[in-house]
Amino acid sequence: MSDPDPNAYAAACPSRIVLDRVADKWTVLLLGILSKRPTRFNQLRREIEGLSQKVLSQTLKNLERDGLVIREAFATVPVTVEYSITPLGATLAEKMEALLHWAEGNVGQVLEAQRRYDKAQTATM
Repeated sequence: MSDPDPNAYAAACPSRIVLDRVADKWTVLLLGILSKRPTRFNQLRREIEGLSQKVLSQTLKNLERDGLVIREAFATVPVTVEYSITPLGATLAEKMEALLHWAEGNVGQVLEAQRRYDKAQTATM
């Protein structure tokens, strides 16, 4: 017997695990960079401001586990590690690029809406 069709609205649907991963800002930013070129660990740290080494490492491990990126270690001293996107990861990165562009293009409107909301909340107190 096969599994029923995925339904992200159902509490037990495993697609929610995928949504948790792809809804993460670090995932969006990492896949955005890796979709352009393979990149070394430390270069990723430099390019994404505010991303700690620990969170970068954990996010990359999760993306590797999910089949979205590949980790390749080179026998140098110290060891050089490079990450690249998989074909599956590239399909996701393509969708995320639109989200990233939307966020950059609409951040002003969102911030203005937040300002208006906060002002209205303060006025009612």
